[in-house]
This record gives sequence, structure tokens and C-alpha cells, in this order.
Amino acid sequence: MTAGEADMPPSGADAVVVGAGVIGAAVALELARTGRRVVVVDKSGGVGHGSTSASSAIIRFNYSTWDGVATAWESQHCWARWAEHLGTVRGPALATFRRTGAVLLDAPGSGTSEVIPLFERAGVPYERWDAATLRSRIPGIDAGRYGPPRFLLDDAFFAGPEGELGALFTPDAGFVDDARLAAQNLADAAARIGARFLFRRAAVGVLRGEDRVTGVRLADGTAITAPVVVNAAGPWSGGLNRTAGVGAEFTVGVRPLRQEVHQVPAPVRQRDGTASGPGGTGTTSGPIVADVDLGTYLRPSGGHFLIGSTLPACDPREWLDDPDECNPHPTPARFETQVTRAARRFPLLGVPNRPTGIAGVYDAADDWSPIYDRTDLAGFYVAMGTSGNQFKNAPLAGRFLATLVDRVEAGHDHDRDPLRYTGEHTGVVVDLGAFSRKRPMAEGATSRTVLG
Repeated sequence: MTAGEADMPPSGADAVVVGAGVIGAAVALELARTGRRVVVVDKSGGVGHGSTSASSAIIRFNYSTWDGVATAWESQHCWARWAEHLGTVRGPALATFRRTGAVLLDAPGSGTSEVIPLFERAGVPYERWDAATLRSRIPGIDAGRYGPPRFLLDDAFFAGPEGELGALFTPDAGFVDDARLAAQNLADAAARIGARFLFRRAAVGVLRGEDRVTGVRLADGTAITAPVVVNAAGPWSGGLNRTAGVGAEFTVGVRPLRQEVHQVPAPVRQRDGTASGPGGTGTTSGPIVADVDLGTYLRPSGGHFLIGSTLPACDPREWLDDPDECNPHPTPARFETQVTRAARRFPLLGVPNRPTGIAGVYDAADDWSPIYDRTDLAGFYVAMGTSGNQFKNAPLAGRFLATLVDRVEAGHDHDRDPLRYTGEHTGVVVDLGAFSRKRPMAEGATSRTVLG
């Protein structure tokens, strides 16, 4: 059974999930596994058509907090055992985790030194590379230190390097080859155990009784009753919170942010280990490169690089009042800036005249950490602020929300006594209070790098 268009449920549900992206699909799967009747509603025409479809789907572990590292490390094991995680057989219709490794250049602000103790605590393998090792392992890379990132029109943009960079390499990092397919896999797994998916049906209101949520109202006037509602609406999550009358208690704000990811032909690695310009023969396999020094990241993609931004301070933020107003096409200015930055790191990389790539909308939290939590409206839960760095954690996001719903609905006070989750693959213990809507905004307690 697949998560195609379903009929409206005749008698309500035990839980409604708003949003059928990778996070919402993961939440639906785990709630369905608890025996609940789950209905997922989404305004788009299918699974993963929103922010998920624009994700670079990078699986990495370099977060600045223990709970961030632990969640990502446990999630990687779910991706590496994807068929097992879904409860199905491996086949061509499943997304695939590509274990390429990831290189984090050791620039100021990258957090490489701070993250190593967290890697050791979690059991994440890593290697420290000096500049010579970096050049030998990644042919064609320029190991120069050029940072901090600058705007393309800055007079100092093309200034020469001041020293060289080493790197932190994590061999078990990589990417998922098809972000939308991964979301579809999760939704199909949920549908096989009874979850229903309703597409082209926008949730425009949250129904509430005297002291708790009672369901959602759709744009066509239909009401779906349920004692539990999970807001996983991505960039539309803030608007849904407002209709529910929640959010005043949040210490962390969430806003829609437009972001672009660009695609260009990659330099080619020759059989002798050297690199040539685009169009040569050989392979383009190689690790992900997170380059905080120049403000970009690069991910291999079938003969191309996907190039995105690590959101350096010099770049303007394109906040949106309405996510539906997002221009889905790459713009020449952002394309030229990002690709030229990448070409400084890989001098054989060409900068095409015409922008290619995609734009999407992030559901961005103030501190770039997600909110997985209950709210002050009983029965109303949120999985929001996830875009830009949580695709990798979708398998655990679903389990976090299922744990929260089970325990809070049974009477546990998560605000006073935060729940903990123990990873079944790695044994790491994650404090779910780290993703609280009421968490303190401590300086430095952010993800540092955003690899969308």
C-alpha cells in the first residue's frame, strides 16, 4: 500500500498530522506504530512537495550540542538500515544513503575543536587532516584560508589567502540520494499500517474545546476530529500555531526563510587522482565539503555539485511573510555569489552564465535548532523549526514526537521533567528538553552550520 490520495475518514482520528514532508511522514509512521488512527493533511499534491523537495539531504554530525550530535548519529544508523527502519524489503523504490564522508574545513567559527569531545562521547569516527592531507585526499581543492566570507562585490573578495586550513573528516557522513523519495518511503510505510493521507487539503483552523485541541478544520469547511494534532507544516507552521492560539509561551521564534541551492558541473577526478575541469572523463565521487571559511557547502550529485550556503553573516536574509510567495527559481546574484565562492575553493570549477538550481523555503528557528514539543494547548504538539538542518534527523523526529505524545497524553509533565530518548542503534541518550519551545537562547548553543 502506498500513501496516495485517501478518502476523508468517516469518524475522525486518534491523531492528525499537518504536513506531509519528511518530518510529517516520519511522525505519522511512528504514531501509527503506536496503534493510533492517523490522518495526515497537506495543502500540496503529494508527499514531500514542500521544503523536503528542495533539501540537499545531507547526513552529517557536526552540531555544537550533545543532543544535536547524538540525534544525528543515531539517525544515520536509521538511514544506513533504511529498509529495516521502514519495516519493508530493500528495493529500487527506496531512497538510498550514500556514505561519502564529509569534510568540515577547520576555519574560525566551524566548531571543529569543540565538536570532537562530543564525537568521542557518542562514538562518531573522525580524522584530523592537515592542509597537505586535505589536498591529497581531495584533488583540486585549494586549502587556503580566505575567510571570513565576503559579499561578491566586496573589494576584498578576491584577496589572497592568509595561511592554510586543515579539516575534520567524518567517514560515516553522506547524503540521501532522493529527498522526496525518502519522504514517500516513510509515508508508504505509515500507509501500510493504516495511516491516511489527504492531499490538496489545507488545514486553516485548529478546533479546540474548553481546555484542549479537538481537531482541525480544512479549507473546504470539513472538520477532522482528533484528541491529538501535530503541527509539522514546515514554513506554514507559525501560521497554524496562530490559528491554534499557541506560541506566546515560546522563547524561540520561527520564520519562513527563502534559500537557494545551485547545481553546476563538477571538476572530474581522473584515474590517477588528479582533477580536471568540467567535461573530462573519470568520476566525480568524493566527500561533502562544508566550507565555513567561504560560506558554502558542496555535495556531489551525479556529475555535478550541489552548492548551498552556510548562511554567513555578510549575506542578507530573505525572510518571507507568506511562504506561498516564494520565487522557486534561482536568482543570478545569489547564484554568482555562491558558485564563485565555491570556485575559489575548487579553482577548476566553472561559473556558468545561466543560474541553475532550486529555491525553497526554510522553517527557520532563531537558534537553528528544531522545536519538538507539546504546547500550552493540551493535545497540540509541534515539530517545527526543522528546515536547513533536520532532514537527517527525520527518523528520530518521528520517534521523539511519538514518545512525547504517548507520555504527555498519559499525564507526564514534560515541561518540569523533560523526557529522554535512548537510541536503539547507538545507545545514546537524548534529552528531549533540548528541543523545548521554552528553552533558553544560550549564546553559542546553535547548530553553527546550516547545510540545507
